[in-house]
Amino acid sequence: MLSAMILLVPHRGKFITIEGLDGCGKSTQLKKLEKVLRSDGLDVVVTREPGGTATGEKIRKVLLDTGTANLSPLAELALMFASRAQHLKEVIQPALNEGKIVLCDRFTDSTEAYQGGGRKLGSEPVLALHRILCGNIQPDLTILMDSDVAASVERARRRNSAANNGKRGDENRFEQESRGFFGRVRSAYLAIAGRESQRVAVVNARGSADETHKQILLLVKKKLKLAARTA
Repeated sequence: MLSAMILLVPHRGKFITIEGLDGCGKSTQLKKLEKVLRSDGLDVVVTREPGGTATGEKIRKVLLDTGTANLSPLAELALMFASRAQHLKEVIQPALNEGKIVLCDRFTDSTEAYQGGGRKLGSEPVLALHRILCGNIQPDLTILMDSDVAASVERARRRNSAANNGKRGDENRFEQESRGFFGRVRSAYLAIAGRESQRVAVVNARGSADETHKQILLLVKKKLKLAARTA
């Protein structure tokens, strides 16, 4: 009876995150990856940060609204982790416990890059809060889409403008930052990849969306031990 009960308990799922600068194409790649994994019959949960829950989406509005331009970097950091803690409790952990694959647009690496690097808070407070508030949970695989700073930010600004009929939208507070800010973010991302090379895979995202997708798919298939394919 005991052995039968054990067999009913699902294996822990896989937690895969996609990171990178604003405008690097993360959303496009998540959709492409989700489509392939679902076509393989896998149970996939797609989510994002900040956000992912009702509470998290409210926090997201505060963080990305241009009306909060004077938000303290420490307050920004605290809000990021408030959203993340709720996200882990409501979405990520339950899905992993059920054996599902969680694809998440950003996680703590984004906070270390944007608040730690971009806002110059350093890695230490970010990693400390991650240990305290998130139980130090780590993705099984992180895809870091490395892209040109100027091109990515310009693409993000055009996207935001198009979504708001040519007007500057609410979700562009970070997009208004200087090139120096995003240069620090990229440097912080690459430092994380160097430190966490077993987890973080750097993908050249300067080519076409299909070229980037092929790179990502090979990495994910290897992690999930699935037969490789490129479509």
